[in-house]
Amino acid sequence: MGAYIVRRLLLIIPTLFLIILANFALIQFAPGGPVDQIIAEQRGFGEGATDRFTGAGGDAGTNSNSGNGAGSTQGLDEEYRKQLEKQFGFDKPVHVRFFTMLRDYITFDFGESYFKKRPVIDLIVERIPISAMLGLSMLFLTYAISVPLGIRKAVKAGSRFDVWSGVILTIMYAVPSFLFAVVLLQTLAAGSPFEIFPVRGIETSGWDGFGFWGRITSLAWWQDAIMHITLPVAAMMIGAFTGITMLTRNYFLEEMTKQYCITARAKGLKESSILYGHVFRNAMIVIISGIPAAFVGAFFAGSLLIEVVFSIDGLGKLGYEAALNRDYPVMFSTLFIFTLMGLVLGIVSDLMYAWLDPRIDFESN
Repeated sequence: MGAYIVRRLLLIIPTLFLIILANFALIQFAPGGPVDQIIAEQRGFGEGATDRFTGAGGDAGTNSNSGNGAGSTQGLDEEYRKQLEKQFGFDKPVHVRFFTMLRDYITFDFGESYFKKRPVIDLIVERIPISAMLGLSMLFLTYAISVPLGIRKAVKAGSRFDVWSGVILTIMYAVPSFLFAVVLLQTLAAGSPFEIFPVRGIETSGWDGFGFWGRITSLAWWQDAIMHITLPVAAMMIGAFTGITMLTRNYFLEEMTKQYCITARAKGLKESSILYGHVFRNAMIVIISGIPAAFVGAFFAGSLLIEVVFSIDGLGKLGYEAALNRDYPVMFSTLFIFTLMGLVLGIVSDLMYAWLDPRIDFESN
């Protein structure tokens, strides 16, 4: 197992390199850039979010190259543009900028945000706990509901309960999380017909001066935070809820038809004893070992869209804003963090699988 772990850890290095390289190369051909953005703002207009993706942002977008910040210079001093390019480092060759970035990333030196004027590592450290709180809350509630429901569906396989719950789960799976989030905002948030939950953020503005420990030791803060995160967590759960429920059902059904269950029934054991004494332990191996992978999905894909919809200042929203503003240090830093966490949690998932099921031997494979 030790050699397998070492191989997986070493594999992280080329994987990170190729992912960063591919995205860095892609950025060189994307329209717009921080230099063009500053120039557009000084001219009194800017590009819309849609224009940036479609390249329809006028001179500032269509005549630019994000790698070197070059674009239209009509009405502008060329010397000023060169100063901006030097300020952002675009006066250096592409390969020099890329390998300089890699050298800094090895020591987790992500530089300074172009537009927030703060160290990127400080921004990331501020946002990670918020995204982690959403992801862990979603994961805990999803497993707490999905596993018992999946077991119930396996026990009642083929019944009306199994069929109709399967139909409801399929509909839930087909609804995008961000669309469900918008529906929740329109029906349950402030300004809606019911006005039960807050519209945005994870806390009211009155808690700003209490500090970290002042918040977590206050029961009132927890009540306020729970009210704020209820809708975002519910929106994030809708897709993962169906997947884990059906996974639990299928694995329990598979285990219930194996020979050891048939033998246990022949010996006169009760179904509940077979289910929770034998089937549960074996069927839950794959489900539990999938927790790290489920967290990765919730933390990355789910948090980005949901944080944007609910205006939650997490890591996903930080990366989204950086992409729109062409804040390259923040963009590549969040990509680096996401990728690194995903690769490490993938190894953790394999180790949990091998620990829960001694029959798994990655070394021999």
